[in-house]
Amino acid sequence: MASPLLLLLPTAFLLFVPFLPGDAADLASDEAALLAFRGAVGRSVLSTWNSSAANAPCSWQGVTCESGRVVSLRLPGAGLIGRIPAALGNLTALRTLSLRFNALSGPLPPEISGLAELRNLYLHGNRLTGDIPSFIASMKDLVRLNLAGNQFTGEIPPELNNLTRLGTLYLENNRLTGQIPALDLPNLVQFNVSYNQLNGSIPAKLRSQPAVAFLATGLCGGPLGLCPGEIAPSPSSEGPAAGNAGAGEDNNNSKKKKKLSGGAIAGIAIGAAALLLIALVVLVLLCRGRKDRSSKARAVASEKQMEMAEAAEEERDNGLGKEGRANGNSSAAAPPAVAAAKAATSASSGAKKLVFFGKEGPRPFDLEDLLRASAEVLGKGTFGTAYKAVLESGLTVAVKRLKDVNSPEHEFKEKIEIVGAMDHPNLVPLMAYYFSKDEKLLVYEYMPMGSLSALLHGNRGSGRTPLNWETRTSIALAAAQGIEYIHSKGPSSSHGNIKSSNILLTRSYGARVSDHGLALLVGSNTTTARVAGYRAPEVTDPRKVSQKADIYSFGVLLLELLTGRAPQQAILNDEGIDLPRWVQSVVREEWTAEVFDVELLRYQNVEEDMVQLLQLSIDCVAQYPDKRPPMTEVMIRIDEIRKSSLGSSYRDQQSTPQSIEDDDDRSPGQNDSNGGSKPPTE
Repeated sequence: MASPLLLLLPTAFLLFVPFLPGDAADLASDEAALLAFRGAVGRSVLSTWNSSAANAPCSWQGVTCESGRVVSLRLPGAGLIGRIPAALGNLTALRTLSLRFNALSGPLPPEISGLAELRNLYLHGNRLTGDIPSFIASMKDLVRLNLAGNQFTGEIPPELNNLTRLGTLYLENNRLTGQIPALDLPNLVQFNVSYNQLNGSIPAKLRSQPAVAFLATGLCGGPLGLCPGEIAPSPSSEGPAAGNAGAGEDNNNSKKKKKLSGGAIAGIAIGAAALLLIALVVLVLLCRGRKDRSSKARAVASEKQMEMAEAAEEERDNGLGKEGRANGNSSAAAPPAVAAAKAATSASSGAKKLVFFGKEGPRPFDLEDLLRASAEVLGKGTFGTAYKAVLESGLTVAVKRLKDVNSPEHEFKEKIEIVGAMDHPNLVPLMAYYFSKDEKLLVYEYMPMGSLSALLHGNRGSGRTPLNWETRTSIALAAAQGIEYIHSKGPSSSHGNIKSSNILLTRSYGARVSDHGLALLVGSNTTTARVAGYRAPEVTDPRKVSQKADIYSFGVLLLELLTGRAPQQAILNDEGIDLPRWVQSVVREEWTAEVFDVELLRYQNVEEDMVQLLQLSIDCVAQYPDKRPPMTEVMIRIDEIRKSSLGSSYRDQQSTPQSIEDDDDRSPGQNDSNGGSKPPTE
């Protein structure tokens, strides 16, 4: 137990801050705000943020300082989970805040309106809720604002007109309703409100934006065509000036007519009629002679127009996806994940379609259904970006848009069919795939409870429901069964990327292994970026992972379940050692109880079983591959430990985890009542 003196140190530090020199006091305030931020949303993933680090906080991950103040906080895709704390508003010198592609939830705290110096605010690809707050308008130096790919509701606040410097405003892929207010932002260049429930007429100042900025809404006007009852403006040539000019000509003609005799007028009329008759005869003769050629020309012209229309549509879809990626726009990449597939189905590449796995029969959806689906970004991973797509039929699927896949179609098809043929209750089913030169999509069943990583390392505050021993052992056994099935396909068959974010959960916390086989599809540059915390020491090429290396990774996963620690952190307890070596050092000193997650210490009747699972974990992470047990043995030992923990009630039921877990969980069309989930991601 910590001494009372140590507990008083933080309070004493805060009392001392006002007496520090100006810059030092400001930096100390920034450090305190960052530590509060870490405690709220990043306790398990920002372990290197500590006051003892040299040049703290300016040396911390994602933090940039200038003139003794924190001016930039960039933590994209860092695994942050929870509500943004009010303390973030104390970073009063902050100019850039980038928290995109995390799992942040809840409304934006009003305290961030205190970030008066903020220029760039990137919050896309999270799970933020509530209205878009009007207090954002008080940050008048904002140049880029990206709130896309969240769950914001309500109307777009008209107060955004106060942001006169704003050049980028991305609000797509939310749940916004109502009309777009009369926004008049003189510096606005990039704008998108696609995939919201907006209606009404596009304001005049926004009608110069491209049509892709308003896709999948109820809006009209401008690039989307006329609204009902709207009249197109008259051409300028028909204005009053033109009318006056015509009147002048009539007056001159009347004067001339007064000067001409009746005979002259009759001669002119006869001559004009004769000339007109001759012209008509010549025209008829020419038309007869060129009838066939003109028919062919019209056919060619019509074909050219169709090709141009298709090219324009392809450019529109591709442009939306590329613009979203170039600007870090999460939700522009969400529907375009499937819209890009539409671009790839142009005539030049031949007709493309979804290829389904499984038994023959009617398909639950096709590519067009996927194109029309509402989608949201769930996260970016090593192998690509993951999306949750809700089809018009109510079916929910998970879509992974692969990146850095350069295999020819026949090679891709051969590899992915091996993955699609795997059928086991503890594997996430691969439903279908789409292949074109520019796009490769994988469609999975949707797992409504997200990943083990999010469940294990989420908010550990007072509102958290602890993950009990029975659930942890059930997840461990189910994952082991899924991996053992993969290994049973042959000595060269392995998963290649086992970690807690690839263990997904059904509504009843049944575990399923995802992303199996994807390491074979992508380039070496992508796979080398894989998190090193799970990688076996002998692995040099991440595309070539043996079954023994899988067992090492699974051993790290077991240690993660037992300790509650995230192994992807390169440094634990500031000692510079990875999770397996830290556990082994503690056990060697006979401090075994210090290893276990505090949430497990309440289960005193299973201490012996916990120690047995710990020993199995240590066996799996042995330095030499030959000393690691095969996956079949690992599965049997976990099953025995689980039976011992559950006692006679387990033996009486004569059931296994997969018979307990399912019912309707295999259905991918369930509504998500838990704020979204993470489909097969990296």
